[in-house]
Amino acid sequence: MASFIIEGGHKLSGDIYPQGAKNEVLQIICATLLTKEEVVVHNVPNILDVNNLIQLMRDIGVKVDMLGESSYSFKAESVDLEYMESDEYLKKCSSLRGSVMLIGPMVTRFGKTIISKPGGDKIGRRRLDTHLAGIKSLGAEFRYDALRGIFEITADKLKGTYMLLDEASVTGTANIIMASVLAEGTTTIYNAACEPYLQQLCKMLNRMGAKISGIASNLLTIEGVEELTGTDHTVLPDMIEVGSFIGMAAMTNSDITIKNVSYHNLGIIPESFRRLGIKMEQQGDDIHIPAQETYEIESFIDGSIMTIADAPWPGLTPDLLSVLLVVATQANGSVLIHQKMFESRLFFVDKLIDMGAQIILCDPHRAVVIGHNHKFRLRGGNMTSPDIRAGIALLIAALSAEGISTIHNVDQIDRGYQNIEGRLNALGARITRI
Repeated sequence: MASFIIEGGHKLSGDIYPQGAKNEVLQIICATLLTKEEVVVHNVPNILDVNNLIQLMRDIGVKVDMLGESSYSFKAESVDLEYMESDEYLKKCSSLRGSVMLIGPMVTRFGKTIISKPGGDKIGRRRLDTHLAGIKSLGAEFRYDALRGIFEITADKLKGTYMLLDEASVTGTANIIMASVLAEGTTTIYNAACEPYLQQLCKMLNRMGAKISGIASNLLTIEGVEELTGTDHTVLPDMIEVGSFIGMAAMTNSDITIKNVSYHNLGIIPESFRRLGIKMEQQGDDIHIPAQETYEIESFIDGSIMTIADAPWPGLTPDLLSVLLVVATQANGSVLIHQKMFESRLFFVDKLIDMGAQIILCDPHRAVVIGHNHKFRLRGGNMTSPDIRAGIALLIAALSAEGISTIHNVDQIDRGYQNIEGRLNALGARITRI
């Protein structure tokens, strides 16, 4: 298990480029199973979750070639369905959350799949009901083997239908879209998630010959086709990493320019940081965050305390609430952070409290942060990263803290952030991996 040793208190400066979006590329890689032709994917991040999924694709018989530093080709001409029933395959699925999105492509193209309950971050319940109910409504049959902890899904031929999703699940919507594109007839998905990454998936599938309309809305109509062809696809910059770098610049009083952010796809993210008082300038497709000695949290028009909460797109992504919370610890003012979706994601705040942050954890979903206004710095500490987003929040705290901090279990950070210490050290951070 790797750890970071961080010497805090150093200002950062320079340009940094966000990696390709983790949450998009996991969908895109799974979608390459929908055709026997070659699909080339560019801007693929070199991170643990993505690398594990690429290896899983190789294991099941997909021909995968690395074309460059961040480009891969996938050709699922022949897939080893027998291997997909093995304990080895199921064990790999159980450690990789993204493997759940293999269900839709496998069932619609090959008529069956077996998958174990996927793993991922320990941030609370992450149920599969939306995935399974949606694909079941298309005509698939499910059997859960409690002894092996696996789902067996079969279908002779999926058939289009109308469905109203019980929640706007991003991975659930992606799974159902992928299952629907080769189904017979027309599928209508209402209350669909509509994040930019899902829009990217739909656009790629349409280039492959799918017929999806309503892209960017929560009402999708999919007319099934007989087969899909190959294509080229470029993954968007990772909006979570962009937000992480904005917060990092503010916390360390640094002057940073984030390059090529695909600004129009960031939605409410820049405005959410501005609500904490953070100044930033859009320069073409870049974001410049100037060094600022202080940043003041806004209040609502009636004077009540600012509340920042997650919501389905175009609301604020829950993946950035951990970063916004840690940034608020050095702001001038107070804010209520309301994490609605996952009941364990705020439990990392006890580590920030140990570092000197003033935070009241009201319940598993809400925390009140009382900012220090940079009047005194956080203290270095010894901590363990519980999940990807808490990990990057703790790293931001450590970079701004006085003294030495140690973060254990940084494999969690590696799951979502590519060579993070190398890229930050190039800006002036002092992070050592052991």
